[in-house]
Amino acid sequence: FDRKQKTSHEHLGGLLGRKKNCVVTSSTVLRRMVSVRRATPEDLLAMQACNLLCLPENYQMKYYFYHVLSWPQLMYVAEDYGGKIVGYVLAKMEEESSEVHGHITSLAVLRSHRKMGLARRLMEAAHRAMQETFDAEYVSLHVRKSNAAAKHLYTETLKYTVHDIEAKYYADAEDAYDMRRFFKDTKERQKVGKPNTE
Repeated sequence: FDRKQKTSHEHLGGLLGRKKNCVVTSSTVLRRMVSVRRATPEDLLAMQACNLLCLPENYQMKYYFYHVLSWPQLMYVAEDYGGKIVGYVLAKMEEESSEVHGHITSLAVLRSHRKMGLARRLMEAAHRAMQETFDAEYVSLHVRKSNAAAKHLYTETLKYTVHDIEAKYYADAEDAYDMRRFFKDTKERQKVGKPNTE
């Protein structure tokens, strides 16, 4: 290690020690040292790498550029203390709709940084930007029927509901849940239609 690296590791070791009879765990330290910020064009390669490691649904680089050029307010990354991108959310506004609403295109967090609340923080940042910048009425997303962990995050933590089931939505013909979270009151829900979970 050089001196700077040694100092950094000594500091991290100190954070993992005891402080006033309270044990600080490694996951707690990592959580404090990961920031969520708006993505920039310089982050796109790292976002794509994260996507390739985490998800079966992958995108060409031009698709990331399309998002960052069209909706720069809606892309966020989770960055660790060393500057590594460990998660991201890719979102957009739906233009072919009479209702103003956003859509979550992709969400991923590296396995090494899961169960730290990063997915929730990324999603909440995108939700907030959709409302503040575009006055979105609701947000939608698709999730595989077999992905129980993701469905739990969306329904239990982020308060999405199943609006519909889209048959053979994915390239491998798996069905998807069409999920939505409303930012407005009940009147807005009636415009879009009642959820269909059959």
